[in-house]
Amino acid sequence: MKQAKFFIGQIVHHKLFNYRGVIFDVDFEFLGGEEWYDKVAKSRPSKYQPWYHVLVDNAKHQTYVAESNLSVSDNSNPINNPFLENYFSGLKNGIYQLNLPKN
Repeated sequence: MKQAKFFIGQIVHHKLFNYRGVIFDVDFEFLGGEEWYDKVAKSRPSKYQPWYHVLVDNAKHQTYVAESNLSVSDNSNPINNPFLENYFSGLKNGIYQLNLPKN
């Protein structure tokens, strides 16, 4: 199994498009469709690397990003995205904490 460099709850920076976001899911290789890849993945990153679902800071959307296009963000300020609370309970030591199911 491939190992991901980044993890859920980590704040990252997109190297090509210069935005921050927080990872809320990881695919160990590209699981999107060919049409999406051809239309959206302009830099043609390898499909055979981890891909991350990222809530974008100061936006109302998410992105699907290849690991090679990400780096750890130097800025650990909170992310502003309306869907943040769907996945995370808060920020602790620069890492978002996953919502845990309540019994």
